[in-house]
Amino acid sequence: MAATSGYNERQAAIHLLRSGVSPTAVARQLNRSVAWVYKWHNRFRARQNWGSLNGLSRAPKEHPNALSMPERQTIIQARSELEVQAAQPGHLNYIGAYAVQNRLRQRDLRRLPSISSIERTLAAAGMTRPRKPAPPPVVYPRLHPTRPHQLIQADIVPHFLPGGACVACFNAIDVVSKYPTGMQYPTKRSSDAANFLTRVWQEIGIPQYTHVDNEACFSGGFTHPAVLGKVLHLALFVGTELVFSPLSHPESNATVERFHQDYNNHVWHKMELLQLEHVRQHSTTFFQLYRQSGHHSTLDGQSPAHVHQSQPGRRLPETFILPAAMPLTVGRVHFIRRVSQQRTISILNLDWDVPPAQPDQGVWATLEITLTGAFLNVYDAAPDITRRTCLARHPFPLSEPVQPLHPAFRRPAPPGQSQLGRLAHVFHTSLASTRLLRSFSTMS
Repeated sequence: MAATSGYNERQAAIHLLRSGVSPTAVARQLNRSVAWVYKWHNRFRARQNWGSLNGLSRAPKEHPNALSMPERQTIIQARSELEVQAAQPGHLNYIGAYAVQNRLRQRDLRRLPSISSIERTLAAAGMTRPRKPAPPPVVYPRLHPTRPHQLIQADIVPHFLPGGACVACFNAIDVVSKYPTGMQYPTKRSSDAANFLTRVWQEIGIPQYTHVDNEACFSGGFTHPAVLGKVLHLALFVGTELVFSPLSHPESNATVERFHQDYNNHVWHKMELLQLEHVRQHSTTFFQLYRQSGHHSTLDGQSPAHVHQSQPGRRLPETFILPAAMPLTVGRVHFIRRVSQQRTISILNLDWDVPPAQPDQGVWATLEITLTGAFLNVYDAAPDITRRTCLARHPFPLSEPVQPLHPAFRRPAPPGQSQLGRLAHVFHTSLASTRLLRSFSTMS
């Protein structure tokens, strides 16, 4: 804009001079110096070209810091040497600008070229490769909860105490009510994950779905095929459907990932935590305050505690004790996966064919465990989508017997059930709960 304005002003000066106005009058009218008027008049008269009124580049004709030809040749030679080394066994494959600069640093150079100068030199020599465009993101199926007690997300965020001791901070949150809880351990073994989820289902409730990632403590590890880990057994036992995220895709567990940020900012970044007990103390205070906070825009000023407790849910009894030997129970386990180029998905350390699917398609697989066997069904959408297509069905090998879900953990009767049926359901559930608690004390 400024350049256009300057050109128009110079053009007006030439018009005025051509019409007989004196240079002094032109300077006064344009609020410019007389020398300025003569400068542009002489430039126009010498070339007789309106383009001569455009400003000239003010860049210096000589660049004292520009790389000389020998310096550019040295950069190119260093890059070539790195490329030769990268192709040989026992050498690293780094050949970028930082690797080139590091090699040049080892030589007796008058000055060390900057990273940007190295990149420009390599680009001019045609020694760079264009970046590959990022592949389109995979669209994964996902659940769409609308009320509390439908979906809880759980995850681990690691931290370190002074001296290097690691603290595995397990956090969980109800996706709709934003009601959280958490526990902190010095390790993240399957027993820690099982104890944590027991706490979650006691404090937040037993949701229809419990979403976790593929950490070994949740999934059962990555060694044995068709492994059904401790957490999977526990989830089936209490009647919640475990959901495993896609591999290396934390975005699918976005609610708890976002909660990690609040937890880190209010607990770990505000104070120096010296011992695990300090971590647990300050974490407990944070969870209590967070549950009563009205800062969530999605809750319309209500607290997570108010929203979560406004709807009834099933909770694991406080007296629940993990059985020493967890039986395999009827139920469902879900896996969100990406279809490979070979049209397979990896679940529980086995590859499963999905012929109708497209490579890089996101799919939803459900392991259905019944009293007569187990099947892995692969769908194109999550189970809360009305219309979805089953893409594949495979029998799943079981190495242990399956028992029915205990009545104490069965989901409430449907809303359309008669009052008499609901009363009978409550009576039998209460009776079963009493028997179940007795059996727990016997197991322990």
